[in-house]
This record gives sequence, structure tokens and C-alpha cells, in this order.
Amino acid sequence: MIFGYPLLSVVIWLPIVFGVLVLATGNDRNAPLARIIALVGAVLGFLVTLPLYTGFDRMTSAMQFVEMKNWISQFNIHYHLGVDGISMLLILLNAFFTVIVVIAGWKVIEKRVAQYMACFLIMSGLINGVFAALDAVLFYVFWEAMLIPMFLIIGVWGGPNRVYAAVKFFLYTLLGSLLMLVALLYLYFQSGSFEILDYHQLPLGMTAQILIFIAFFMAFAVKVPMFPVHTWLPDAHVEAPTGGSVVLAAIMLKVGAYGFLRFSMPIAPDASHELAWLMIALSLIAVVYIGLVALTQSDMKKLVAYSSISHMGFVTLGMFIFNAYGMEGALLQMISHGFVSGALFLCIGVMYDRVHSRQIVDYGGVANTMPIFAAFFMLFAMANSGLPGTSGFVGEFMVILGAVKVNFWYGFAAATTLVFGAAYTLWMYKRVVFGAIANDHVRHLHDIGAREKLIMLVLAITVLVMGLYPLPLSEIMHASVNDLLVHMARSKI
Repeated sequence: MIFGYPLLSVVIWLPIVFGVLVLATGNDRNAPLARIIALVGAVLGFLVTLPLYTGFDRMTSAMQFVEMKNWISQFNIHYHLGVDGISMLLILLNAFFTVIVVIAGWKVIEKRVAQYMACFLIMSGLINGVFAALDAVLFYVFWEAMLIPMFLIIGVWGGPNRVYAAVKFFLYTLLGSLLMLVALLYLYFQSGSFEILDYHQLPLGMTAQILIFIAFFMAFAVKVPMFPVHTWLPDAHVEAPTGGSVVLAAIMLKVGAYGFLRFSMPIAPDASHELAWLMIALSLIAVVYIGLVALTQSDMKKLVAYSSISHMGFVTLGMFIFNAYGMEGALLQMISHGFVSGALFLCIGVMYDRVHSRQIVDYGGVANTMPIFAAFFMLFAMANSGLPGTSGFVGEFMVILGAVKVNFWYGFAAATTLVFGAAYTLWMYKRVVFGAIANDHVRHLHDIGAREKLIMLVLAITVLVMGLYPLPLSEIMHASVNDLLVHMARSKI
């Protein structure tokens, strides 16, 4: 609550209400009206999240802006919301990218415009619910519900193999979630409550903790996605429309990482320590092996998709080395990856809208006809490579620093991403943007317009500001991260 208003409820339900209003505009004859309502809803949805940042108390790790109402009294289920330094920034990131994808799809989407915009607004509210829910049933409802809009976005507005990609995405994430439901029901019968914070204090034996950790792992690892349950992501990215790829990379992958921080680690701290070797091994495989896989890609979207898996490996590595450098670095990497991967998918979308190809071989010499676009694309490519001064460097550097404190070879293996990341990203950039114009369709390209410049400029500013001055973000998470690490150090057995 803030000024007597249930702020988190507004943050969740306002985009959903606007999504329903957009749906009510009907068919494509009312597309201009649908776009305007969607933009107003997205902008208002972002503005109402700003008091979360300005009113946030940085000195405490307690949940803030808490709301709690009875929901299903018979089973002790509540409508319970709250945010801390871990979840609040992710809500801001989600609301920010909802505005970006609405503007990005303004002229590109011409069929079923209202339904397209409504999917993003409704999904935005549902994802905010995932980050704010403090009741396990409420979390699970939001967690499953957010799959539906993304399933529709890929399946309706995607590429030629969109149905295959959408079904694969849905099945992977749904099957993992069923084990999470089993774990939540076990925790309910042990505690008599569905309160997530009660589970953090529940004394559990090692066997129970390991089984719970594995159940949560199956749900969250698929979402991150971690090796070897990552194969749905390249298919989903390739077939999704540009807006779908942006939200998938910038927001939905973060939901899995958030799950580890909110559920796996505080509920099963002893199992987390016991199985840390496995999490570190899988993370380093993602960083190194998937980075090498990205080098072989001929499709730009697939390359950036594999890049996302490699960069998210940094996030899980930072979490499971159990020190403040690693964990804060992981959180900063999540925010940075949202900005950078979202920007790269938008850049690829700009070219795809003009040429209708994602194949690197179909380009070359783009800088000759699209110099302004080439400059923005270069900045985002450098950020993806981890260039100092960009947001891509901050989180990776902190995770490497934390990893070296635990084991030099962890840090050494993680640091290879600075080499591989530069190799696959800059090689793609060189082949697409530099050189002579080899294809006639590139010769007739026109540079980005005012709408596209606005999107690129906003993202460029966020990438540079976060890279040069990350303190406004890192100071938010200090108290929550330190509290989690202290909790992790206390054995429940």
C-alpha cells in the first residue's frame, strides 16, 4: 500500500484491464484505436511502477508495499503481494519493455492488431503478478497463466513453423511446472500454509530438501533455460514475431532465475549447497559450450537466442557461488541482459521487416544504406560482448569476481564468455553491416524512421547509463541479497 492505494494490485491489474479494453475494439477496422489504447495502457502500466522505486526503503530486506486479503479461507490461501530488492527491479523492467514492444509493433503488425496488443498487455500484468506474489497458489496461477499469451503470440503471429515452436514451448514449461506444484503441495501439508515466506523458515530434512530442490529445478531450469533443457528457446525465438522474441528474452527468462532466488535457495538451503556443484557445472557448460554453438549459427535470431542461454548461464553461476559479488552480479546481469538482448532482437526485427530474411548471408554492407541503424546496432553488439562502459560488462565482471573468490577455475571458465561473446556477436555484425553491398535488396534499404529511432535511442541510453553508473540499481538489492546469504548460511537440519 502507498498513500492508501493498493499499488501492487494496480501494477498487476491495470495492464490486464487495458488488454481487455483493447480486445473489445474488435476487428482490424478499429486497429488505430486498438493501438492507441494499447499504448496508453502500456505507458500508464509503466508509470504506476515508478513509485515502487521512488518509495522503496533501501535499508531493509523486508517485503514492501504489502497487500494481503483472504482468498480461499478453507485452504488458508491469500491474495498476498509484496516486493523486495530482488523482485522490484524486475517489475520495472517488465513494464518498461511492454511500452517498447507496443511501439515496436505499431506499424509492423497489420492483422489481428487488437489481439496482438492485448496479449502483451495481459502478459505484462501476469508477469508482474509472478514477481509480486507471496502466496504459493497465487504465484502458481500467475506462473501458468502467463504461458497462454506467449503461446498465442508465437502460434498466431509467428513464422512458418510457429505451431511446432509454440507447442514445444508450452509443453516444456508446463511439464516442469507440474513437479513444482507437487513440491508446493508437500510444503503446504508440512506447514499448513501457502505463504512463501513461511516456507523459508520451515525445518526440512536433507532428503526432503533435495527432492524439493529437484522439483523446483525442473520448473525453473526450463524457464532460464539451463543446459540441457534449453532446446525449446532457439525454436521459439526463430518463430516468434519480433515483440515476442523481445519479451521472451528480456523478461520471461528472468522468471526462472527469480524462482531459484525466491523458492529453491531459501526453502532448501542445505540442498542448494549440496547440489551447488551441479548448478555450477551446468552454468559453465551453458557459458562455454552454448557460446561455441552460437558461433556456428547462420540465422541471426538463433545466434542471439543461443547467446541468451550463454548469458543466463552467468546468472545461475552467480547465484550458486553464494557470495554477494556473485548474487548481485547475477541480478545486474538479468537486468542488463533484458536491455541488450531485447535491443538485439529489435535490431534483427528492423532488418527482417525490410528484407524478410534472418540469414546472415543475405546481408552485407548494411552500413552503406542504414548508417544510423548500424551505429545503434554496433553499440548493442558491443554491450552483448561485455564491453566496459556498457551494461553488459557490469554483471559479468561481478560474477567473474565472485567466482574467482570461490575457485579460480570457475572464474577462468566464466571469463571465456568475454572471448566467445565477442567472437560470435562481432562476427555476425561484421558480416551483416560491413563490407561491400552484395545483394540488391540491401542496396535499396532505407534507414530507420522516427519511431524506430526513438526505441533505439531509449535502449541505447539505458545500456550506457547502467554501464557507467549501476549504483541506483545495485543499492536496491543490497539488503535483500545480504539477508538471503545469511539465511542460506543457516542450516535447517
